[in-house]
Amino acid sequence: MGAPPPFSVEARGVTDVGRRREQNEDAFLVDAATSLFVVADGMGGHAGGGTASSLAVRTIQERIRSARAAAPASFSAPTASDASNFPAVLRLAVEAACRAIYGAAQEDPTLAGMGTTVTAALLVGRTAYVAHVGDSRCYLLRGGRIFQLSEDHSLVNEQLKAGAITEEEARQSRFRNIITRSVGFEEDVLVDVVGLEIEAGDAIVLCCDGLSNLVTDAEILEIASGTRLADAPERLVALANERGGDDNITVIVVRIDGTGKS
Repeated sequence: MGAPPPFSVEARGVTDVGRRREQNEDAFLVDAATSLFVVADGMGGHAGGGTASSLAVRTIQERIRSARAAAPASFSAPTASDASNFPAVLRLAVEAACRAIYGAAQEDPTLAGMGTTVTAALLVGRTAYVAHVGDSRCYLLRGGRIFQLSEDHSLVNEQLKAGAITEEEARQSRFRNIITRSVGFEEDVLVDVVGLEIEAGDAIVLCCDGLSNLVTDAEILEIASGTRLADAPERLVALANERGGDDNITVIVVRIDGTGKS
């Protein structure tokens, strides 16, 4: 049997400064050529945060495009042996971004201490690979349900897992913006990478905490799956702004269509 027909993938992303911040320190990427999608939420002040998130997105895109150019066949028609390489390719791209951000901060004292979250999804064949550092999120929408694929690297999530606070207390915590892992604050970083088989009809949502802190998972599911793709990200951003917009807001909605399961 030949390889199954490829999926059709459409995506739209948007970023907004929100209602409380003067500058937007988020960055995002929708790269249709490589089916690469990235959300980065920068930190470290007006100069540092924006520099870190932009540098992360640019470096990851460059690394993935270079990997694709070096082995185009594996990206267009991956075999079982190829599949084991893609988690490493994505992880190495995020690690390269970490070194680039850390190096830039060492060269410019005004950028000292900058860093960023990174949540990246790479779709290859019938598989989605997700790399994650920080508290930006990646969701899978399938069959009328929503699943969080990433795990928040945050103080509040650590407290929640330990049973020290409830979910309601976590939502209201004044520590909810403190993350325990970031890209670029140190020279090296531990990157979480997961992979899953995608199906026709799936959607993937990547977003920063400026959205997830104010919009529930159920609302993300309803809007991202029940609204035209051209409008869905803007509707999610508008809802977060209606509820105060206390941070920058960035979201990407990816919709997957095709011929069905293999």
